[in-house]
Amino acid sequence: QSGILPTSQARHRFQAELEFVQCLANPYYLNFLAQRGFLKERPFINYLKYLLYWKEPEYSKFLKYPTCLHMLELLQYEHFRKEQVNAQCAKFIDEQQLLHWQHYSRKRTRLQQALAEQQQAQQPPQPHGNAAAK
Repeated sequence: QSGILPTSQARHRFQAELEFVQCLANPYYLNFLAQRGFLKERPFINYLKYLLYWKEPEYSKFLKYPTCLHMLELLQYEHFRKEQVNAQCAKFIDEQQLLHWQHYSRKRTRLQQALAEQQQAQQPPQPHGNAAAK
C-alpha cells in the first residue's frame, strides 16, 4: 500500500491536526497537557516535532491563531515543556498574549488611520461647480 491516505481519511487527519495545533495557542491547555504528563512522554514530544510542518506557508495559511506556531516552537524545548506544569506560567503567558494582542490592535488601527489619511491627501482635488460639466 502506498503512503498516500484516501481523501476522506487525509481530510480528517488534516482537520484533527489543524485543530490540535491551534489548541497549542492556549496556555491553559498546555498546562493541562503538562499536568497529565503528556509533555514528558517521548511519543508526544515526537508528535510535537512532527507538527512543525504547520510552519510551512501552504499549511500556516489555514491557521486562525498564529500564536500556536510560536508555542509549538517553544514546546520543542524541554525547559519550556517542564515549566508548563506551573499554573502561574500559564497565567503569565496568557497575560502576555493579551498585552501583545492589545498593542497589536492599537498599532494596526493607528497604521490604518495613517494610511487612510495619506491616501485621502494624495487624491486630486474634485472639480468645483460646473467645471466638470464643461
